[in-house]
Amino acid sequence: MSRRRMPQWFHFGPWVFDIDAAQALIAATPRTTSPVDVTAWATAYGLVHLDNPNPWAVSLIGPDHNAINRTYAMTTDLTQPLIVAHVDIPGAAPAPLLIDGTHRLYRAWREHLPQLPAHLLTVAETLQVKTCR
Repeated sequence: MSRRRMPQWFHFGPWVFDIDAAQALIAATPRTTSPVDVTAWATAYGLVHLDNPNPWAVSLIGPDHNAINRTYAMTTDLTQPLIVAHVDIPGAAPAPLLIDGTHRLYRAWREHLPQLPAHLLTVAETLQVKTCR
């Protein structure tokens, strides 16, 4: 008997991103990966404060202190590329948003890796996998 995997979703503000749909898009349109700077992204997402929380710091885009399972993170497969969406911002360049791989990013930061591979979604692809709550 095979175990069925639960659907994966990433919630950010009013948006919900369907990770399974993003993975299907990537499989349907293969692409090369792009390197992601681990320290820059881990800092932006507040992951560098998880092990030594600053009570006065608030992560604006990353998970809260209890949202990352650090034990699980250290078992993740770092060869599996992250998924970075590009959110259309009126009057500005599309904003990159990590929608899959926060646990892998945390592990890479803890292990002092400089980069991780990432699949980048276009704005049009991001619209296909994004819904509002």
